This record gives sequence, C-alpha cells and structure tokens, in this order.
Amino acid sequence: MKIWFEGEGPIACELREVAQAHEDLGAVFIALVARMPGLSAVELVDQGEDRVVIRTNEGLMTRSGITVTADATSIVVEFDEVYEAGSMVTTRSHYRDTYTSTEDGVTHQLAISGVEAPGLLGFLYRTFGNKSIGKAVLGANKGHFEGTAR
Repeated sequence: MKIWFEGEGPIACELREVAQAHEDLGAVFIALVARMPGLSAVELVDQGEDRVVIRTNEGLMTRSGITVTADATSIVVEFDEVYEAGSMVTTRSHYRDTYTSTEDGVTHQLAISGVEAPGLLGFLYRTFGNKSIGKAVLGANKGHFEGTAR
C-alpha cells in the first residue's frame, strides 16, 4: 500500500499508559477522535472485538480489523478505516500507530496508507489533506496521552 502520510512526535507519558488505554478500544478511539479539529460531536455506536463504529457530526466512521501488538518496548496498533462523511465523500485508509518507549516518554510514529476517496472532494482530500490529517492525528494522540486540554 502506498504511504499517504508518515510522521512522528514525542508524547510525555509512559508506554504502560498507552497499553492500558488500548485495553478498551471504544473508549480510546472515542477520546482520540474527539480531539480531531472540526469534530464537535463524537459518540460510540457499536463496538466488537476488533472493530469500533463512531458517529461524528460529519458522518459515520468504522474502524475494523483492529490489532494491538505489544512487547516490552513498543505497541503497534493497526486498523482499516472507512469514514462516510455524509453524502459528500467516503474515505478508506489503513492506519499504523507505533508507540515506542524512550528515555523521555514515548515516540509516536504514524503511517496512513491505502487512501481511497472518490469524486472531486475525494481528489482534493487525497491530494491536499495528508499533512493536515496526519498532524491532527499526531496531535490528538499527544493531547490525549499527555492529558492536555483540547
């Protein structure tokens, strides 16, 4: 899959905090999505063993095939996302979040790949949205795990 966004940033927390948060996928994904710019309403609609369905003020987000792999120094979270933003555009993508323990806390590496979005709005999203979406996801993780205000 072609990488659409790749970036990283520091998080001032311990790896065990990230691991504990991912024990409840619904709660952690709701908390992270609620920190995304432009989303004023976020609610958990459904949750399964490896999927979460979230309704936002923009539409319906389904994260499926969620895997969490952990060892003593890192946690890798992967999932596929389909986001139906009303009748405007539907995006499909694959996320890989890697949290690695460091002396100062955690380094969060994010890779978003396989992005598909049809139509003119989809073209604009695919062409120009990668940096803003990627930075927003990195910022949401940093804010959540550091416990800072939105």
